[in-house]
Amino acid sequence: MGIGVSLSPLARAVAKEGGVGIVSSACLDRLLSRRNGTRLNTYEATFEEVSLAKAGGGVAGINIMVALARDYEHAVKGAIDAGADIELICKKWERASYRPDAVVLEGPLAGGHLGFTFDQIHVESNRLENLFFSVKETAIKYGDFPVVVAGGIYTRDDILKFLRLGADGVQMGTRFLATDESSASAAYKQAVVDARKEDILVAREPGSPCGLPFMVLRKSPMFRSALEGRRKPCCDKGYILARNKEGVFSRCPARDDNKTVFCICNGLLSSAGYNPFSEEPLYTVGANGYRIDRILSVKSLMQELTSEACEAIPSSLVA
Repeated sequence: MGIGVSLSPLARAVAKEGGVGIVSSACLDRLLSRRNGTRLNTYEATFEEVSLAKAGGGVAGINIMVALARDYEHAVKGAIDAGADIELICKKWERASYRPDAVVLEGPLAGGHLGFTFDQIHVESNRLENLFFSVKETAIKYGDFPVVVAGGIYTRDDILKFLRLGADGVQMGTRFLATDESSASAAYKQAVVDARKEDILVAREPGSPCGLPFMVLRKSPMFRSALEGRRKPCCDKGYILARNKEGVFSRCPARDDNKTVFCICNGLLSSAGYNPFSEEPLYTVGANGYRIDRILSVKSLMQELTSEACEAIPSSLVA
């Protein structure tokens, strides 16, 4: 749900319907500067978008990636000052001697970056339902904090399955990508609607400059041009730059090579409509994306996912 897809319109709509709306912090400075017609820095953009997400009531938070090192601190401060209810921050909590308030366990069917090596993705033991119990046991051991599951959850029955197993909630991305309130471009949404099962793959080469497996639509224009060797390097946004030996943010594989990697920042910005005429879009989607056959409103989707759910969920799990 990264760059430009899950912004305040989607997060606010989900929160209004009783879910937890999550804003993606990636590239907010550029996206909001374009939207507002005035230049905003990362702190200002994060503060504004979280505030807008919370404006309709309900619970809204933000997903902040440590990989976006250059803007990380400013995004965290902006989110805190705007009163974000939840921050999904990827870091090693033990360094701060602090247990997490909750964890999200994401299986190998999720869209975007996957937290597995390529040879681990299809291993039976790494299926979400098989990973869950050891994570839940650890959560109970360290204070019984909530475990939220993600990756491949598509229907109400999927939600109920994991709640019955003991999950405290679910996180869904692909279903909400294909909603009216999603900030994905119309072409992106249509590409998901048109996708077949064989159109969804885990990109390896070309792949993400972050070095992690990346679930993508095969027909994504940027992926195809990189695969066919037609794309020239054009890393000019710098969101995933790493520090060089001198401590300067200057290193990203996509600056020099778009044959083995694609330029994820430009590709995802384009798929959110930021620069569609100067950059090819990169479409990411979960493994079940081929099942989507139409665009829904968030309200309609939430009704589909929650209808009659309370009757089937054990009373101890009903909020």
